Amino acid sequence: MKKTNRITVAHGDGIGPEIMDATLRIMDAAEVGLSYDTIEIGEKVYEAGHKSGISPDSWETLRNNGVLLKAPITTPQGGGYKSLNVTIRKSLGLFSNVRPFRAYPPYVPSFFPHMDLVIIRENEEDLYAGIEHQQTSEVVQTLKLISEPGSEKIVRYAFEYARAYGRKKVTCMTKDNIMKHTDGLFHRVFNEVAKEYPDIESDHWIIDIGSAVVAARPESLDVVVTLNLYGDVISDIAAEVAGSVGMAGSANIGMNHSMFEAIHGSAPDIAGQDIANPSGLLNGACMMLVQLGKADKAELIQNAWLKTLEDGIHTADIYRAQRSKEKVGTKAFADAIIERMGQMPNKLKPVKYNSEVSIKVDVKEKPPMKKELVGVDVFIDWRGTDRDPNEIGDRLLNDASTKKLKLKLISNRGVLVFPGGMKETFKTDHWRCRFVNPEGKILQNQDVLDLLASVQAAGFDFIKTEHLYHFDGERGYSLSQGE
Repeated sequence: MKKTNRITVAHGDGIGPEIMDATLRIMDAAEVGLSYDTIEIGEKVYEAGHKSGISPDSWETLRNNGVLLKAPITTPQGGGYKSLNVTIRKSLGLFSNVRPFRAYPPYVPSFFPHMDLVIIRENEEDLYAGIEHQQTSEVVQTLKLISEPGSEKIVRYAFEYARAYGRKKVTCMTKDNIMKHTDGLFHRVFNEVAKEYPDIESDHWIIDIGSAVVAARPESLDVVVTLNLYGDVISDIAAEVAGSVGMAGSANIGMNHSMFEAIHGSAPDIAGQDIANPSGLLNGACMMLVQLGKADKAELIQNAWLKTLEDGIHTADIYRAQRSKEKVGTKAFADAIIERMGQMPNKLKPVKYNSEVSIKVDVKEKPPMKKELVGVDVFIDWRGTDRDPNEIGDRLLNDASTKKLKLKLISNRGVLVFPGGMKETFKTDHWRCRFVNPEGKILQNQDVLDLLASVQAAGFDFIKTEHLYHFDGERGYSLSQGE
């Protein structure tokens, strides 16, 4: 990633302008040596007709500078508006979301005084691909997309981060006991990459119990790497148990571009009242300074910030009468940090960065696997007589099957309902009908087209198909529950 002294700044919506002004004043007082190109993004841009929340001119500025410091934005409610955060992350290839969480007791209350955890979240794939369809009157779907190179990039980044920052362990969190192909791929890649880092301990948690560990024993974790949605959820858990969502910063890192922000939202209910805590955005800005090779400036700012916390000068979200000395607003909190520039905390652990930190990720393209078509799932919108699976099953078996493709089973919401099945199983109007070659022969796409013509001729409304493949001889699709 290129080093630059010119960055793009977006003041955002809600409390965004207030906390951005505070952050920039602090950085200027620290003489960080940056120039700013300001762009407008968010609510006003959405309302001006840009469905993405950013104009073409702003895109150009962002791409040219390569680095964005962004305050929170507001996405309008209702359909048709896409998340600008997700759009920027995916459009610029910001594959890694890095969120450090540290406790600051007793100045910010936490049950875990030694918590020092970094969550590294895959940032481009998973359910956040946002590919959704309504398929029947009763059923909608979203696609969970996980790629091998995407998984390898984020896992390698996690291990490289751990090595660069002197971390001892990387923990992977997935749900591969249920999603054996998507989450299973991520876990498999993690295991393969971990072998290349024998100096770093590695382990794996199923995400549900892993989330409980984040909430109940965060001090046992060091670096966590996980998929997009899980990372989003456990980040907020970690922020809360560390003390406050308002304290945490976030880095979005790509090969050539980066974006830095707070993890919290725009909080329009307190906008314009000079009470917002700028700490999250400020800590995000310090992550940016480290990325830009200005680690000394990040240390200067964050140690002054820690001294301000120690001195009991707190914004309303962390103020407690029994331990705080002064409740201040956004501007006064920034002033207090500026006044302490050059001072070190006495009780909290001072911030010290390795100025030589450089994280590089190299993922080499692998040769394609041998792919063989062995069947097809045809999804059908059908209600029939009392939604009787035997009715649709017998008709598809007798009237729609072809010489090359014969009905093997039907499932409803993933549960086997034909042949056999249980009458107690709840059934919607969305049926997955699996056809395979009765002799186990390899198929061609034309065989699928012939089947679809036969399904249509039998009077069924097919709404989607999924080819069933073997990759290098291994089954590349899930079985039905009960199959």
